[in-house]
Amino acid sequence: MSRDAQDVIEPDGFEGAPHPREQFAFFGHREGEDAFLEGLRSGRLHHAWLIGGAQGIGKATLAYRVARAVLDPRTAGDRSLSSLDVPEDSQVARQVAALSHPNLAVLRRSPPTDKKAASTTIPVDAVRRALTMFGSTAANGGYRVCIVDSAEDLTISSANALLKVIEEPPPRSLFLIVSHAPQRVLPTIRSRCRRLLLRPLEDQEIRAAIASLGSPWSDTPGDVLDQALRYGEGSVRRTLELLDAEKVAFIDQVTKLLNGLPRTDTKQVLALAEALARRDADDTYELALETVQRWVSERLHERAGLGASRLAPLVEVCEKIGRSAREIDVFNLDRRPFILTMFDDLADAVRRAA
Repeated sequence: MSRDAQDVIEPDGFEGAPHPREQFAFFGHREGEDAFLEGLRSGRLHHAWLIGGAQGIGKATLAYRVARAVLDPRTAGDRSLSSLDVPEDSQVARQVAALSHPNLAVLRRSPPTDKKAASTTIPVDAVRRALTMFGSTAANGGYRVCIVDSAEDLTISSANALLKVIEEPPPRSLFLIVSHAPQRVLPTIRSRCRRLLLRPLEDQEIRAAIASLGSPWSDTPGDVLDQALRYGEGSVRRTLELLDAEKVAFIDQVTKLLNGLPRTDTKQVLALAEALARRDADDTYELALETVQRWVSERLHERAGLGASRLAPLVEVCEKIGRSAREIDVFNLDRRPFILTMFDDLADAVRRAA
């Protein structure tokens, strides 16, 4: 379904930015593109790829970029291919953008309609319907391509349905599986895929990517962009989300409290707990949890040389925070005791890991 046909924010898109299947500019990840080019030039392209990495760094953009090149009859058999570029005005580019190419299947959460909300998973029936394409010969004798965006949205049943086709792939089939956490993908799927881990982007690559989006993104003041990049974690999507001075100021506030551990400013922690307990604070609450998780991850990375036993308290408290946060969501509990306990636990973990 094209964006023209339905003016909604797609579950795998970002409001105000081109969807990955409509994005032709590509930044970074040269090693990823080279891996596919090598397979295409040699005629030995692996049939299944697990494209892993943080959210918003270009995994889906690479997958659609590969799909266009493979499905374009002008490039698919070119043994001297030096780039995966396909002209924006080509028929295959238009068909991929509209999700209408006969040799392309895309497995993803469904966008909302007038009668139904957006789906939260990729159901097994949708997988089975999409994979019927692999039961016949490709329309032009070329490749048939399936993009999964993302593996985290597959249910156990839908993952197993996908596995059956990957285990015994028809000739000239290509599966491009996008994953934000490849280590959690079904082991039997992982074992049949060539794994490609994409690294976070450099600041200059993110700047170029945002500039390519045009207004209003390209009009962002330099100081606001600089602040967003500090917490963007090498992700274009994450940086776009943080092009908001209030969000960055809030992250700074929480980070300052965390950096002060094991000492805690009780008044500020209480004020934070009260603010996050409000009914309209869902987004801020999620941002606070993300900030805590990132802070713990940074401490673990910085202290990696101390050994597992010294770092165990931080790992344990991180896992406890994740469990407690899920319980808060499931049972709709008061967030205040959770926030206060979280800072107490973090302070204790910092003492023990010192």
